[in-house]
Amino acid sequence: MAKAPAKTPSAARSRRPTAQGRKRPALPRHIEIRQRGLAATIGTVAKQARTRAGLTQADVAEALGTHPEVYGRMERGEVMPSVPTLMRMCLTLGCGPDELMGFSPVEPPQNSPGASMLPPGVNDTPEKRRLLRGLVHLESPQVKTLSRLVAFLLPARSARK
Repeated sequence: MAKAPAKTPSAARSRRPTAQGRKRPALPRHIEIRQRGLAATIGTVAKQARTRAGLTQADVAEALGTHPEVYGRMERGEVMPSVPTLMRMCLTLGCGPDELMGFSPVEPPQNSPGASMLPPGVNDTPEKRRLLRGLVHLESPQVKTLSRLVAFLLPARSARK
């Protein structure tokens, strides 16, 4: 009778379960609890920081490079942001990742690590920001027409004062 060939290390490696088939090691209970609520925590803190900064969901979504609906799902805790998106959220909202993940209280805007990195025009009203976002999609003749309309409206506005 012939012996079966001995298993080589490479043959043994190919029969190991894949990463998908492996079980994760058990985490301590307090970590599991915090991990389950992480998306909701990030969403709640992001909403607080966004309203504190006077931004709309569309403003933040544009700064993150995502669709407003996706950002809305992040705020509701339905979607977990990726690490690069989390970094952009921190810069846009003016708070640190430790605040977004609930490890420390949210700091006032002037002390936030990203407060000086907020995009220009943050103090503008949501209507002004919405208008500026819309201007990007206009063609040159439309921009000229809008410019004439603004020039027409400005003297009338100053005469009312």
